[in-house]
Amino acid sequence: VQLQASGGGLVQPGGSLRLSCAASGSSSSVYTMGWFRQAPGKQHEWVAGITGRERINYADSVKGRFTISRDNTKNTVYLQMNSLKPEDTAVYYCRAATAYAFYWGQGTQVTVSS
Repeated sequence: VQLQASGGGLVQPGGSLRLSCAASGSSSSVYTMGWFRQAPGKQHEWVAGITGRERINYADSVKGRFTISRDNTKNTVYLQMNSLKPEDTAVYYCRAATAYAFYWGQGTQVTVSS
């Protein structure tokens, strides 16, 4: 499974961005997809996840502001990020889980700054 993430950028506080992560290869075996992030000097942090049955969970830090969704016809997971805060600045990574392994996409930088 290969993952290609996109959609990062520079945005002002209060703004929005949408990240995308497209899966290819043995993408039909993917069950759960999720987003993680890592800010400078901080630990890797789970942000949101969605299962194949679209059961969704969010980290408390993003609940009510971020929305995860997936389009199974395109093998793509999205992260809509609204009301962005400077503390959301990080490299965002998508991850796909099959029954046997985890796969990671390359990171995409999100910077929230005025």
